[in-house]
Amino acid sequence: VWAVDIRPSRNGIAPGRALWEVGGWWGSPQGAREGDRLEVWMALVDAYERMHYPIDPPDPIDAVRFRLEQQGVDQRALIGVIGNRTRVYEVMRGDRGLSLAMIRRLHKRFGIPAEVLIRPIARRRRHAA
Repeated sequence: VWAVDIRPSRNGIAPGRALWEVGGWWGSPQGAREGDRLEVWMALVDAYERMHYPIDPPDPIDAVRFRLEQQGVDQRALIGVIGNRTRVYEVMRGDRGLSLAMIRRLHKRFGIPAEVLIRPIARRRRHAA
C-alpha cells in the first residue's frame, strides 16, 4: 500500500503542482503504482478543468462544417442528407433550422453527435449592402 499526499485545495488546484505531478508520472505503465498515481492526478485535473473552464458544445452548423472539412468534402455532400441544394444553402447560411429528420440523417451519415445537432442554430448576421 502506498500513501498519496493529496489534500483539498481551498484556493483551487495549483497548476504548477498538477503539471509537475502529471509530468513526473507521464508514460508510467498502466496498473503499476506510478500509472495509478498518474491516473488519479489526471482525473483531478480533468474535474478541475470541467468545473472552472467548461467548453460549450459547438453551434450545429459549425459542427457540420467541421465534419465536412475533416472528411475533405464540401457542402454538396449534404445534398440528400439535409435536402436539395437550396435547402442545404438555407440551413448552412443559418436561415433555416435543422429538422428532426435532418438531424437523424446527419448523425447517421456523418457521425455528428445528436446532442450537438439539436442545439439552437446561431443566426448569421447579414452584411449591410
